Amino acid sequence: MSQCGEWIRDRVSVVTPVYNGEKHLYRLLDSLLAQSWAQMEVILVDDGSQDKTLEAAEAYRERFQERGYSYQIISAEHRNASAAINQGLPLVTGEFLIWPDSDDALEPDSIRKRVVFLRENPQFQCVRSLGRYLDEGGGPADREEQQGDLQDQRLFFPLLESKTFVCCGCYMLRTKAFFSIYPQRKIPEYDVGQNFQMLLPFMYFHLCPTIEEELYTVYVRQDSHSHRKLTAAQKEKKYADYEEMIDQLAKICGIRDPKELRRIQLWKQQRRFGLYQEIGKKFKAVKALFWVFWYGGVGFFAFTKKFLKVMAGPEAVRRFRSLKRKKEEGRDCASF
Repeated sequence: MSQCGEWIRDRVSVVTPVYNGEKHLYRLLDSLLAQSWAQMEVILVDDGSQDKTLEAAEAYRERFQERGYSYQIISAEHRNASAAINQGLPLVTGEFLIWPDSDDALEPDSIRKRVVFLRENPQFQCVRSLGRYLDEGGGPADREEQQGDLQDQRLFFPLLESKTFVCCGCYMLRTKAFFSIYPQRKIPEYDVGQNFQMLLPFMYFHLCPTIEEELYTVYVRQDSHSHRKLTAAQKEKKYADYEEMIDQLAKICGIRDPKELRRIQLWKQQRRFGLYQEIGKKFKAVKALFWVFWYGGVGFFAFTKKFLKVMAGPEAVRRFRSLKRKKEEGRDCASF
């Protein structure tokens, strides 16, 4: 294999964190062994699992060796997914980088089609495919991410604002470009995220086209970490952690444009408004709503309607709509 700078040309590095994956890890590993692309290294990082994940991973070592793929298993103490990824990043040697979830699966041509695209389009530093969402039984899942405008290649804000999919296994990055952003081979570590840390700075600096094929499958498990029920205090902490993380990523990107900074602040306040509505903190919800209005996220009538709904309930909203309708029709509104 030829060298491409310090990276091995055509090799795809797969870095995957796994925690308590004994029962589902086989899906990802089987799908990697079934790939039609010949040059690959797999770096599996066990995040301090308490089940038999390590034994399940070790059982595949001979099969990866027979396939001709490099296969490394790293055992780490339990922290979080981003910390586990950081255990694997220093070991990356491939020209291309992916980081699929440990309970998902790639279509047999998933890696080959993305590498071929980047080979044929050297002007791009990354590419993504579409994904499908299934439940554990293989049927349609009750959760999907928005696709958004698939022709849009500027994805920083669509990703941040959940207007397109963050689905990690759909993305492939050129390793050199990724480590130019993170020269220490370390992403910011938080209990939330890991895909935002991997993707947002990259998408701020680089365009990302989409291969409009479903080359990755997300299996939605009800017992997964993302599905666990949180208390109100835990939800508030999670939201605060996300905001702190986004602030750090904005600094990594060097964002100084007032419009972009304002848009990030609007994202924060919109999330806060939704959170405080959900957990029943009316005055905090109204405060966040005011800032949403201030940053241009809603107009005056929408602001008033949302304010009334929070403070006085649906009946007040109906009366407000009636007032608005009368005003539009030029009627006397004094009786409201």
